[in-house]
Amino acid sequence: MQNKYRLMSPGPTPIPPEVSAAGALPIIHHRTPEFGEVFTRVNENLKRVFLTENDIFTYAASGTGSFEGALQNLFSPGDRVLVVNNGNFGGRWVKMSRAFGLEVTELTYEWGQKADNDEVAEALAADPQIKGAICVLSETSTGTVNDIRGFAKATENVLTIVDAVSGLGACELRTDEWGVDVVVAGSQKALMTPPGLGFVSVSERAWRAHEEARLPRYYFDWTAARKAYRKDPPQTPWTPAVSVIIQLDLALQQILEEGLENVLERHVLLGRAARAGVKGMGLRLFGPDEDMNTAVTAAWVPEGIDGKQLVRMVFREHGIQVAGGQGPMEGRIFRIGHCGYFDAYDIIATVAALELALESLGHPVELGRGVGAAQRVFSKSGVTA
Repeated sequence: MQNKYRLMSPGPTPIPPEVSAAGALPIIHHRTPEFGEVFTRVNENLKRVFLTENDIFTYAASGTGSFEGALQNLFSPGDRVLVVNNGNFGGRWVKMSRAFGLEVTELTYEWGQKADNDEVAEALAADPQIKGAICVLSETSTGTVNDIRGFAKATENVLTIVDAVSGLGACELRTDEWGVDVVVAGSQKALMTPPGLGFVSVSERAWRAHEEARLPRYYFDWTAARKAYRKDPPQTPWTPAVSVIIQLDLALQQILEEGLENVLERHVLLGRAARAGVKGMGLRLFGPDEDMNTAVTAAWVPEGIDGKQLVRMVFREHGIQVAGGQGPMEGRIFRIGHCGYFDAYDIIATVAALELALESLGHPVELGRGVGAAQRVFSKSGVTA
């Protein structure tokens, strides 16, 4: 029997059919009024999703490109930064900061553990030379979501930089209200768009730091971007990813039609059901069992089971693509993505496939127990699944 393909990875994530179809439209020129109309709307709607009045720039790049651009635009060689490292992407910020000649104060936590914002505040108080602090909102490698509201409060006297690639649109992030100076994100997670776009929001304090920053930059130069965005209609300084921006336009409209607060609540429910399904199968969650974890659910692979084989079997036998662990967690955990275009049936199907795969691999599991646990979460919220 043919299996329907379900992409349940933390990214890239599924995209709505309308967004997918928009990618096949004839290409249009990026300096025309027609594209200017689309780009203007995208810029306005991104601000509504970022919950900010700050400048937001879009680049033809992955989220990592926006990371790099943030460092280039904010700092000078030898500047001191604090980086929270509690997963693969926190570690990437450490490596990238050092690659640009910055002095890094690294706060390291076990994978799956949340950052301690009291320790962040203490580290900053101990070193007044630190100019900026960096934290990942949703650490995709572990499914753990850090308390960014608390992080922003702890870092209020320095530049606050947040990596929201898998968190924006899935996890609560109130950029202006919480005082986050720079948010970087990407198109391929909760924004329901193919990979290819990186975003950055820039506060007034970040602009002041930018004016003094001396790291070399060209493609990601915020001054060049602001000059182009101030044209009528706004433009990018370099050739944009036209088709992906047109797709993003539709995806943002869908998010805002659903209502951002409703979208965030849907992700809370999806995460709650995924965790219930994992526990219903008798498996242990990796990371905290809390409603903040709305983008990714991670769980330990049972003893005696090959985690890579489990992921392969779920895909080959059932058509569902979950993700394995990264780095030190490779083969030890699996991850279910649910940030973006997901509903209750996606979670139910994934839990069912995991039950069947575990049984096939010889791990004792009561079929239907995990599915039932997930289903009860949806039923309590009035969602039929």
